[in-house]
Amino acid sequence: MEVEKMDENEWKYHGEGNQSLVVSHCQRCVVLRFLKFPPNQNKTPEEILHHLQNIIHFGKHVMKQFFGENYVHHGEIIQLPLDFVRQLCLKIQPERPECRCDKDMDTLSGYAMCLPNLTRLQTLRFAEHRPILCIEIKPKCGFIPFSSHVSQEIKHKVCRYCMHQHLKVANGKWKRPSKYCPLDLFSGNKQRMHFALKSLLQEAQNNLKIFKNGELIYGCKDDRDFVSDWNELARHLKPFFFPSNGLVSGPHCTRTIVKELIQVITMALLSSTEACRAGDMKTVPISQGRSYCEASAFNKELVRNGKHKLESSGLPRGCLLYKTLQAQMLDMLDIEGLYPLYSRVEQYLEEFPEERSTLQTDGPYNEAFYEKLLDLSLEDDGTVAFALTKVQQYRIAMTAKDCSIMIALSPCLQDECSEQRSLVLTSKSRFTFSVSVLDLDLKPYESIPHQYKLDAEIVNYYLKNVQAKEDPVMSNLFKENEDCTLVLHKV
Repeated sequence: MEVEKMDENEWKYHGEGNQSLVVSHCQRCVVLRFLKFPPNQNKTPEEILHHLQNIIHFGKHVMKQFFGENYVHHGEIIQLPLDFVRQLCLKIQPERPECRCDKDMDTLSGYAMCLPNLTRLQTLRFAEHRPILCIEIKPKCGFIPFSSHVSQEIKHKVCRYCMHQHLKVANGKWKRPSKYCPLDLFSGNKQRMHFALKSLLQEAQNNLKIFKNGELIYGCKDDRDFVSDWNELARHLKPFFFPSNGLVSGPHCTRTIVKELIQVITMALLSSTEACRAGDMKTVPISQGRSYCEASAFNKELVRNGKHKLESSGLPRGCLLYKTLQAQMLDMLDIEGLYPLYSRVEQYLEEFPEERSTLQTDGPYNEAFYEKLLDLSLEDDGTVAFALTKVQQYRIAMTAKDCSIMIALSPCLQDECSEQRSLVLTSKSRFTFSVSVLDLDLKPYESIPHQYKLDAEIVNYYLKNVQAKEDPVMSNLFKENEDCTLVLHKV
């Protein structure tokens, strides 16, 4: 990318996280990512450059090993004219949400990360000027803790996401809980996956966004009527799914288009495009933990209908959901088992602060760092090395639990499509697609105490305010349905 040809008027605000702000170019398939800091927190250009290098090295040497070459786009560092950066900052400032303005975009170093725009197709250049649809999904944690360190039995039955929903509603973050359960999406069972995706479309929260030609057309609105929003969404999507038929408007049209969208997303999520080292990595088998969440709306409906067991089809080993789940399951001890090991490392570093760089607590994130992550032993020998390995694995797991999956789709003419290209088909259309993963910054080492405290808060709130009310109802349903199961059981 040639710096001298950058025009700040061609860039627009794209979004931001806790540590960075992203702008995308209106014409080119690239984004710029700038670090941001609280006011008056001065960072030298050297410190900012080192921070950005750590992000890139982590993506390149660690997360690419887990997710694969085609899924991870680590980008590169570029240096921009300071005048361009300041003008860009002034242009996008009015578009930033008020809740994000407690931190300022870095306008002093001139350093930024240049990345591909993942709302665009990453595989085919011929599709750059075609209509492009992109679905961003933040799937969250897809398994129930299986660690013996878990102190509350409810954590072996109900997933973290479903419990956390109730606390978020109580704290005013959302007005109502979502019916989405990550275990349904990660099940590989298409019926459960369809239910999960439909639930995300009904209550998107921060977990689902849809872009059309790079513009956000569907996302987080807590006070919305999803029926009217679905009608608007269907209007945007109709040219993609029904380009030339008589289906014009009405509830049937909306339901049909949403159903087609869910089908396409499911096929893309289950697609396998490559093998990678993580695909052969021997983590804890998924079958070793519970494959369903008792709080899942899908599961509750089965119970009401007299069924007790959810079918779990399993994920193809090469698909991105499988790789994401494998990385998530590096959290083998749960935060309850991990926290004492974190304390062991902290105590050691208090006594020997000069060892921080030797232990690679804060990088460098290189091949040696990655190799240490492959030690899946759970036999604690009392050493700092064992404790630190588990802490770093937990940080990787937390990163995978909070990543986003981007599915970009573009209509594909029959004579342009070949067997070598990634394709998904619907009843009326065919799409070429790319699947990518982003938000792969390593979770901070210092956030572990917060995670420990938050975990206890989530569980205690759920036990006191939700399970106590639901238990009598659900236990009666299980009891009533046991008789039905015995009578109707197939032999």
